[in-house]
Amino acid sequence: MRSLLILTIFFSLISSNVFAQSVAMADGLRKEFKGKLDVWTLSLRAATTREAQQKLWDERPDGDEYAKKIWSNLRGSLEQEGSLDTASWLLKLVRSLPVEDVSPEKQEFRTEIVQQVSAVVEKQHLRSPRLASMCMGLVAVGDMRSMKLLERIEKENPDRTVQGVAALGVAMLLESLSDDVRTMKRRLNLIRKAIIESAHVEIDGVTIAKLADDQLYVIRYLTKGREAPDLKGVDVSGNPLSLSDLKGKVVVLVFWNTAMDDFARFLDIHQKLTKNMEGKNFALIGVTNDSATTLRVLQANGSLPWRNICDTNSTLAKQYRVQSRPFAYVLDQNRVIQYMGNPGSFAELTADALMLNP
Repeated sequence: MRSLLILTIFFSLISSNVFAQSVAMADGLRKEFKGKLDVWTLSLRAATTREAQQKLWDERPDGDEYAKKIWSNLRGSLEQEGSLDTASWLLKLVRSLPVEDVSPEKQEFRTEIVQQVSAVVEKQHLRSPRLASMCMGLVAVGDMRSMKLLERIEKENPDRTVQGVAALGVAMLLESLSDDVRTMKRRLNLIRKAIIESAHVEIDGVTIAKLADDQLYVIRYLTKGREAPDLKGVDVSGNPLSLSDLKGKVVVLVFWNTAMDDFARFLDIHQKLTKNMEGKNFALIGVTNDSATTLRVLQANGSLPWRNICDTNSTLAKQYRVQSRPFAYVLDQNRVIQYMGNPGSFAELTADALMLNP
């Protein structure tokens, strides 16, 4: 009996060590990908010709390939609490990758990651004190199952700090569901809880206090039906440009940069939008943190047939609390927000409707 106990402990220790090594390898791959992506982004912004940019674009680190490598190390170790931070980062990665023209195999792979990570969190880690980062990973997933899971974490996790982060996650996801009074009141209560319980927590270099403050700002100034804050800057030619100068026009305001995963599709969508709205009381205004040199190259070859504000330090993006790019606002003739979210068909339909009903 004693020998059996010793063997059980021995193999348990070996298994724990193997799991720990797998998690460490996955985390190493995460850091490797981030480092390569940072270098690639700097190189792309420094490129001075369209040809150089296209060459670099073809050399972009492959997020799907890194996701496969990370997942192969991580999937067997998800029951270990040490896997939670890397698993949450992986959720954010697969949700940030392009969705257009993705093969069924890649889409199935991404879905597998989201479903398995969510299932293990719900089954094994619901009461873990190490769920704060995972809460933000679930926000990145952004579906109803993720919100339900965040609601369970907020109510059932015994750690008050984790409860606060989960509460903020629920408040962030509620933003895209409804703007009625009841939902707004609930969001404010959740944000208040996040500030009280978790203000000091830092995730990906940003404190929960800052994220909560951003949510309060969005509620006050950047929700549907609010007059958008005036946005002032200069275009690539150095000419001043502000939203207040465009009063009387329907405006699509879009935050973007060349480092976006789906940049080619972004250009195509907005080139078509510009053409469709030609001659109408409409303005498409871009805000980008790319260099003026990059913008001049894109304008010279016809890729950017709309005006863009240079926001090299992302000052204006921070003013509008932009968390990811691309992100669009559609403003009516009085600068009132009528749509906010991903650019594309919904933004264009909203703009079309505003043109018909000034």
